[in-house]
Amino acid sequence: MRILVTGGAGFIGSHVVDAFVDAGHEVEVVDNLSSGRRENVNSRAKLHVMDIRDEKIDELFQKGKFDVLDHHAAQMDVRRSVEDPLYDADVNVMGTIRLLEAARKNGVKKVILASTGGAIYGEQDYFPADEQHPLRPVSPYGVTKLTDEKYLWYYKVVHGLKHVILRYANVYGPRQNPHGEAGVVAIFTERMLRGEEPVINGDGLQTRDFVYVGDVVRANLLALDYPNDDVFNVGTGRETDVNTIFRKIRELVGVDIEEKHGPAKEGEQRRSVLDYTKARKYLGWEPRVSLDEGLKLTVEYFRERLQRENA
Repeated sequence: MRILVTGGAGFIGSHVVDAFVDAGHEVEVVDNLSSGRRENVNSRAKLHVMDIRDEKIDELFQKGKFDVLDHHAAQMDVRRSVEDPLYDADVNVMGTIRLLEAARKNGVKKVILASTGGAIYGEQDYFPADEQHPLRPVSPYGVTKLTDEKYLWYYKVVHGLKHVILRYANVYGPRQNPHGEAGVVAIFTERMLRGEEPVINGDGLQTRDFVYVGDVVRANLLALDYPNDDVFNVGTGRETDVNTIFRKIRELVGVDIEEKHGPAKEGEQRRSVLDYTKARKYLGWEPRVSLDEGLKLTVEYFRERLQRENA
């Protein structure tokens, strides 16, 4: 298949590109490199440095004749969405509509959307949340992802564009950006490796469902051949509080750093954990990498990268 991956120079998207290329697909990447890195892009994939809101997107689809759009490009920082909801909506809603318009006009058969399970359900009524849980996002980011999902439904009903929606839990692993406000595993890891003291927001008892990026990649691979239009949670069904993450990373890095707490951040949920029963039943997907194993792989990646930078 010919596949276009948006955000394919970023953390999750670049791993997805690797897997698609390894599976024998022809892959092209759209990324504006605002947070993605050129070196993340597989050498066998073609990179287009372009914003998804760019008018040239339609021309790219005309030339590319893509079968599948795998859409990972996004403004994905919950806190930034609270601070600047206009920008968040511009990227996540208007950018997505531009892509879907180009897709339906140029023969794309399927869209795989990277959505959010961590933000779309809001404060949960029950734990873990399945796909039938009420959708009550409490951040602009969650609202825009829900809007994207509704647009996909519209494009299916009116234009026959097939879709699979993957609602990710809190994804972590190699290549995650440690310099933003999102991605607590990457932030804690890099700062501890540099001998700096990370700050835990609030009391640190807020919980998240941490899923390793390699497991998320498999969900995208399985979605390629899934014949129906559907939505799936991609998580582990287990919640871990931020203090525990801090302590596990501290042990792996091998430093003696005290827990330092700062003020809680607006727009953050208290608890978030996803039920993946549906993905197991219909996609044949389940998480394989344990939290301890995934954190070990992540710390090793950041340690090696820091050593290369200092060499």
